[in-house]
Amino acid sequence: MKCTTGILVILIGCIVSAADRSNVLLILSDDLRPQLGCYGDETVISPNIDRFAETAVRFDRAYVQQAVCSPSRNSFLSGLRPETTGLMGFGTHLREKVPDAVTLPQHFKNNGYHTVGMGKVYHVYAETGLGSEDDADSWSVPLYEPKNPVWGPQQEADRAKRIAADQKAGVVYNHSHDWPRGESFDDPDVPDDALRDGEIALKAVEFLQAQAEDPDEPFFLAVGFFLPHLPFVAPKKYFDLYEDVKIPLPANQERRIGAPIYAAPFGWAGETRYANMPPKDQRGPEYQRAYLEAYLASISYMDACTGLVLDALEEFGLDDNTIVLFAGDHGYMMGEYGAWGSKHCNYEMAVRAPLLVRAPGTKPGVTDGLVEFVDFYATLAELAGLPEPEKHEGRSFAPLLENPQRDWKKGALSIMRRGKNLGRSVRSDRYRYVRWTNNQGKQIAEELYDYDRDPEESRNLAELPEYTGVIKRHRKLLEGDWKGLLP
Repeated sequence: MKCTTGILVILIGCIVSAADRSNVLLILSDDLRPQLGCYGDETVISPNIDRFAETAVRFDRAYVQQAVCSPSRNSFLSGLRPETTGLMGFGTHLREKVPDAVTLPQHFKNNGYHTVGMGKVYHVYAETGLGSEDDADSWSVPLYEPKNPVWGPQQEADRAKRIAADQKAGVVYNHSHDWPRGESFDDPDVPDDALRDGEIALKAVEFLQAQAEDPDEPFFLAVGFFLPHLPFVAPKKYFDLYEDVKIPLPANQERRIGAPIYAAPFGWAGETRYANMPPKDQRGPEYQRAYLEAYLASISYMDACTGLVLDALEEFGLDDNTIVLFAGDHGYMMGEYGAWGSKHCNYEMAVRAPLLVRAPGTKPGVTDGLVEFVDFYATLAELAGLPEPEKHEGRSFAPLLENPQRDWKKGALSIMRRGKNLGRSVRSDRYRYVRWTNNQGKQIAEELYDYDRDPEESRNLAELPEYTGVIKRHRKLLEGDWKGLLP
């Protein structure tokens, strides 16, 4: 019997030939929380992703394993949790910790796919473009890294002057983050393709056109956009979209009540590194709205770049046989509880990220099933008819694409290191529980949030006696093997 691609065929165990396999398009956005029209936001302008969402399954409760760029990407690209790899920060390549890892794109490459990466797939340093944690073994050809600048022409020229002055004075930059930066946002009057994400989108379009003209083998294309990561730089026309929009400010900019002070960042990300950041007493509502406008403009620019790629997929006749997964790499906080331009915690706004998936043979829909980004690996392999990866710690959520309302995981795990303290979190259907330990492994604090009573996670309830039983149940979820989260 000849097989065709599609989840129903795969689920009954039919072997899919290489000629019949679906392509894969993985689109990643950096520091994108679920602030999209398709997620119910009424301020942002994101028509292209919203249009794609109408053809896909929208995951309303999708959680990353760590709300930091590098650890999150290393986790979902390896199928391994940060606790397993030991990768909880920056600067260490995956293979330094797990030399025999078979990554998600590598698994596809080993099974006859042409695998290509563009932009920020594994972590690269967004602000400078210097420094990369890319994995060469993942790709059939070297990663495409954009050549265009981070900031617009004026800020890039100012930055070049500072670099030249530093070099003349003998200053040595020991790390990518040491290089002088422009301002935290910029609105140059330039075409889309004059900046990095526009360049990446055009390169992806070129690749898709070439694949349509010469489809010798299935492809796995990962397109990693840099935005809306700081700095918030987008062509002026995207800032103009919000010129007459009254952008709401976060209602609560104070710390959570009863939470450990080390549990989350507070203040402004990169305030000592970006040029011309005004003093704290000048960052009132007017500046906050400008900062939020820049973030939204960056989302709209990234949305346009995403639309360019998705339109090309359709134009070149590849959309009917391509699995498309769009995701942010983690959530983000823009003023909520006093954190501006940050993640780095275990709270909902940091670890929850947008996830949209479309696969041949599936219908659009919405699911509130708890899924984890570590599940990407097994899911894409199953949808493409590949063997299950030998080493992975997720679970394919392909059945949710077939039936978005079915029962699913009991919880989603996340982790965060804050200084010498380690916070491990489990998000269940109603609650979030966090257990904090010091560097000797001794418990130093617990947190519990009840989303029925407190959907904003504003007050730690762990000390209330009526939650004693809830805490005990969530301790068991957190301390058990990851398979204990399965239905």
